[in-house]
Amino acid sequence: MYANILRVTRLDGKGQWRAFLVAGGHGSTHWIIATFYILVPYIRSDLELSYAEAGVFASVFFCSSFVANAGSGAIVDITGRRVFLQFLSLVIGGGALLVLGAAEGMWLIIAMLIFIGATNNLWHPAAISYLSDLYPNNRGYVLSIHTLGASLGDMIAPLVAGILLLGMTWQMTAVVSAMPIFVMAVVLYLTLTERRKNGFDEERNNSRSLGISGSDYIKGILHLVCNVPFLGICLMAAFRSMAQNGLLFFLPFLMLDELGFGSLLLGLALMALQTGGMIAGPVAGTLSDYTGRRPVALFSLAATTAVIALLSNINTSTLFVIVLVLLGCTLFAVRPVIHSWTMDLTPRELGGSAISVLFAAQAGFSAAVPILGGLVADQWGLDKVFYGLAGCMAIATVIVYFLPSTKPNS
Repeated sequence: MYANILRVTRLDGKGQWRAFLVAGGHGSTHWIIATFYILVPYIRSDLELSYAEAGVFASVFFCSSFVANAGSGAIVDITGRRVFLQFLSLVIGGGALLVLGAAEGMWLIIAMLIFIGATNNLWHPAAISYLSDLYPNNRGYVLSIHTLGASLGDMIAPLVAGILLLGMTWQMTAVVSAMPIFVMAVVLYLTLTERRKNGFDEERNNSRSLGISGSDYIKGILHLVCNVPFLGICLMAAFRSMAQNGLLFFLPFLMLDELGFGSLLLGLALMALQTGGMIAGPVAGTLSDYTGRRPVALFSLAATTAVIALLSNINTSTLFVIVLVLLGCTLFAVRPVIHSWTMDLTPRELGGSAISVLFAAQAGFSAAVPILGGLVADQWGLDKVFYGLAGCMAIATVIVYFLPSTKPNS
């Protein structure tokens, strides 16, 4: 089986270790926000907030992400310090989760979410452009490994937090959950940098450790924003992100408030959701290297639309968890495909900025979802929120249908 994997991916085992290490760092960034998502219902109960008021937290996170994306891509492309910026993202994000443990009111929570949102999206331009440069002929596969790390972080964090919440307050759960982030940051930085006499300051095997000049950067950005297929992908990803982030925010409320899940069962259910993504992500990414990005994305988005529409009509916990696995397969399969498709259309020297624009679009569109969804839930019930999320995914599906097809490995 291992030999077949190497044959399909066209990479030997030694050639993949950097991809898996960066994927571990990616999982750590998702660990932070996944921990927060499972804490939100307990914060809401502790502070006696409405759904809309609780939605402010997530909206602050996405607004901070949007603002950070305006500059993070430029920093990545101009400095070329991709590994250091990955390290910095983990340290600041982990620190914010740690300080969250001291929060007793809304304002400190909001302040820490500003830091988490900013550093979370500093990660993606640095990491995705780094991997895309190292593995130009295997982007779909390698970026699916990067996505696999995200799914692993999203899968384990809710389970760990759910267990901790059985005997701890949500504040102490945040503190304990922050510890692994710092370990991952140190391991990643020491492993992916070369030691010089004056310290760790040269990024190992980075195909472009030096950045692009300011004038060339401006010319490239002007060309990028006139690329209609690229802008179409950003718009599609933005509507898809509205649905995904709405799901991640409102699913814990649905399971706790409507289905009567406890903290442990909630963690297990969210783990099941991410398990589906871990299975489907590498398959979809690798398949898109052979068939092209568009057909894989089209199938994934259409299937996800149908599964979301079913969610609020399920009343038994066992069936709900089974459907969550299916949802994870369809929802997260398309993530590495979108990232690979974006890099296919982008000049090498502007990879960080292209990913920055993509994630800015996703964060900007997602910012309104928690508050608007909260208002709908307060007025008409949580089930109506999920029909709206299915509608967002349907719009993303239609956009992909009209995007031009691409050749494999284009």
